[in-house]
Amino acid sequence: MTVSYSFEVADAKFGGFSKLLFRWKGSIYKLLYKELLVFCGVYLFFSMLYQQDLFERVVLYCDQFTNTNFIPVLFVLFYVTLAFNRWWGQYTSFPLPDNLMMVVSGNVHGADENGRLLRRTLMRYANLSSVLILRSISTRVHKRFPTLEHLVEAFITTHELKKYESLHSDFNKYWIPLTWFSNLAAKAREEGRVRDDIALRLLMDELNKYRAKCSLLFHYDWISIPLVYTQVVTLAVYSFFAFCVIGRQFLNPEKGYKDHKLDLYVPVFTLLQFFFYTGWLKVGELIINPFGEDDDDFETNQLIDRNIQVSMLAVDEMYQNLAPIVKDKNWAQSNFSIPYTLSTAAETLNPTFKGSTFDM
Repeated sequence: MTVSYSFEVADAKFGGFSKLLFRWKGSIYKLLYKELLVFCGVYLFFSMLYQQDLFERVVLYCDQFTNTNFIPVLFVLFYVTLAFNRWWGQYTSFPLPDNLMMVVSGNVHGADENGRLLRRTLMRYANLSSVLILRSISTRVHKRFPTLEHLVEAFITTHELKKYESLHSDFNKYWIPLTWFSNLAAKAREEGRVRDDIALRLLMDELNKYRAKCSLLFHYDWISIPLVYTQVVTLAVYSFFAFCVIGRQFLNPEKGYKDHKLDLYVPVFTLLQFFFYTGWLKVGELIINPFGEDDDDFETNQLIDRNIQVSMLAVDEMYQNLAPIVKDKNWAQSNFSIPYTLSTAAETLNPTFKGSTFDM
């Protein structure tokens, strides 16, 4: 389930972000604590070894490689940026039926049972296509609909399922319901329920935009960030801290080793580096595929429920279901203002913005 904290940061105030540091669900602590415990355990193991001369020389040797100039650990920042752009691209590619259902509701006419059936079937086909593609890429959706027979409950009839399965293809067949949509729209045009070619063109344009998003989600799942990129970043971070676990050991300050003038039991700054660099790597791991079951992965099943519900409301119950057209309260006034509540009345004192150079 996506962790939302928008309300907590709606206003910039003292300690705004600091309060978020104490949340566990979806936090970096929950994501990183196992790796942190392993690192601390290995570090403690080496620190408990008897500090012989050979061990101290190994520590000094490893310490010279814990400089980020030797191992490009900062490369993880570019990787996380790439992963984030990919994550956002997948979110914006999610096929929402809102535009399509508006076009169907406004251009597929008929208040009779056949008209209602036509509009509902068109939107059912559109939603079925998105469910098929999500079932192919999302573990949550696949667990909800493990077989095509499970779709019969809401998205596809038994006869349609037989037709779907009778069409053999070596590739994903999510596009079949959209083809049914286009054929049914053409039939509606022949019957006069779609009244002109412009309305039919509008239907097909919105359908193609919807299909393009389904296709884009499929290709996001198919074409990943190159494996070698992920491997290089992972090796850079892990090898850096493999040297740190030995090279950052504190040596006896009485022996006069360079940069070892103070002996501490807890390597504070090394732990902070581990927290930041490995944390960034875990963030990349979290967002590289948002269709799993992590705390911040997309709530695909809720989106499916929302899409089918609003689709049917828009094309069925809301079709030609209008309130009476009446004069609004400001009908007789040419210059009027919208009321403010007492808590927002002070905003009326602010001058309106007319442009940065308006009063030059």
